[in-house]
Amino acid sequence: MRNPKESWAELALHPVRIRILRSVAGARVTTRELVGLLPDVPQATLYRQLTVLVNSGLLEVVEEHKIRGAVERVYALAASATPDTAALATATPQDHDRYFTAFMTSLLAEFSRYLQREQIDFVADGVGYHQIVMQLSDAELAKFAADFSAILGPLLNNQPGDGRQPRLLATILMPARPQVDTSVEAPSGDDEAKGNP
Repeated sequence: MRNPKESWAELALHPVRIRILRSVAGARVTTRELVGLLPDVPQATLYRQLTVLVNSGLLEVVEEHKIRGAVERVYALAASATPDTAALATATPQDHDRYFTAFMTSLLAEFSRYLQREQIDFVADGVGYHQIVMQLSDAELAKFAADFSAILGPLLNNQPGDGRQPRLLATILMPARPQVDTSVEAPSGDDEAKGNP
């Protein structure tokens, strides 16, 4: 079981667990398929890390099939890893830790799938990632959110066709660490003349 002091991100950031979560994100994968997807991972290690991920709540067993007396499990990202508005409203910090870890894992899996294409072109494909810090008052933040929703809203109603293809937009908005002013005022000429530091 998970150590209560260990964050969900710390739990997920294990080389084999990352690869398992990447393989499962956005899909339903059997144990046998995972063995094929991760051929360099010893099966005992794979099964052990699957157990850790299921016990932690990041993965869940969504189906079980009996095959020649054995049970084959089908894994998916835990449904609770994709919270609805009501769940977010009552979520604990530990819940948010789990939700955000699952969100980032899914995003990492999507980006990995993109990089595995035969041909990638960041400019032509419209791919990009960066982070910026904006200095915003509460009122400016509210206006930014409203303006963003006004731009995004109509596009969410687009249907497939007319040359459209699905494009993934992931957003994260959170307070940043306040910037510390490390500048030191230079002493004035008068201070130097008086011997003041």
